[in-house]
Amino acid sequence: MSNATHEAVEQLLVGYEPPYLNQSLAKARAVKELQVVDGRVQIDMELGYPVTTVAETIKSDLEPKLLALDGVDQVSFNITSKVVAHQAQKNMKSMGNVRNIIAVASGKGGVGKSTTTVNLALAMAAEGARVGILDADIYGPSQGKMLGIAAGKRPQPAEVQNTMLPLQAHGIQAMSMSFLIDEDQPMVWRGPMVSGALQQLLEQTQWDDIDYLFIDMPPGTGDIQLTLSQKVPVTGAVIVTTPQDIALLDAKKGIEMFRKVDIPVFGVIENMSLHTCSKCGHSEPIFGEGGGERIAAQYDTELLGRLPLTMAIREQVDAGNPTVVSAPDSAEAQSYRDIVLKLAGSLAARGKNYANVFPEIVVQND
Repeated sequence: MSNATHEAVEQLLVGYEPPYLNQSLAKARAVKELQVVDGRVQIDMELGYPVTTVAETIKSDLEPKLLALDGVDQVSFNITSKVVAHQAQKNMKSMGNVRNIIAVASGKGGVGKSTTTVNLALAMAAEGARVGILDADIYGPSQGKMLGIAAGKRPQPAEVQNTMLPLQAHGIQAMSMSFLIDEDQPMVWRGPMVSGALQQLLEQTQWDDIDYLFIDMPPGTGDIQLTLSQKVPVTGAVIVTTPQDIALLDAKKGIEMFRKVDIPVFGVIENMSLHTCSKCGHSEPIFGEGGGERIAAQYDTELLGRLPLTMAIREQVDAGNPTVVSAPDSAEAQSYRDIVLKLAGSLAARGKNYANVFPEIVVQND
């Protein structure tokens, strides 16, 4: 095989941008090995985000172009992923067994944030990542029910003293205050106690090699949000809102809060954006329209996706089988998967967290 053929293959690969990455293979240093022998091309590629869906797209994009080159008769791919810890706020060190923490927040309650969180977590797992979910709503935990975890089921002690194992559901790891108390027991706690409980849930859970930990935040901008920004290495945040003007007002506060504490906002998810009547098929934006797009433009961030207001999403999550697992081929499940791939691709293009690599240097005067 001539050097010209090898160079032609290399040239074609370096400028290609995989789906959701917004970065070329060359810039991402994703091509780990390239062999061109006797008309056969073998490409080993490693991407920094899950590849279950994108691998086939990459192959279908590149294979015909490669086969069109002179001297290329056969092409084979080995596409894998390796998710690393990315930079957190104020250069905080990442948790050893949790590479990336994504906070899912809303300034206002009732916008479907918890339902969105559990479906995002399950969508990321469906894409091939190792995923966990932490229910940070101490007063009103709901993730246990949404994941179909039986009331009264308790975490088991882990090997390390004063730690516990997360519960497993639908292929993801989960921890919630609802696993530690009776279902009807109210949490009559002041702010500092709630903040302490959040830290314990996060740090005393023995997470097992997590790529992405989704934190289902309580609404508002109070003690838990402050604790998260000061004590927890958060890779980024997602804001969930409805198109309604009242919800948008509070969503803006959520974006401002994260920016003040140096946590990047990946984008906005507009929930309940359109309702389609199951009887007549008529679609109507009953909470208004275009709100998510306007707020994303105002704060120079991305509108990650629009999710419909449908009875099926509510029924599925109430039954403990969220949409992504109960209707994986539905348009709604595909929307969740599209959103998480945007998140993962955006993260993959960002810097690695070198705070974990370099030692802390302390200068002392004699």
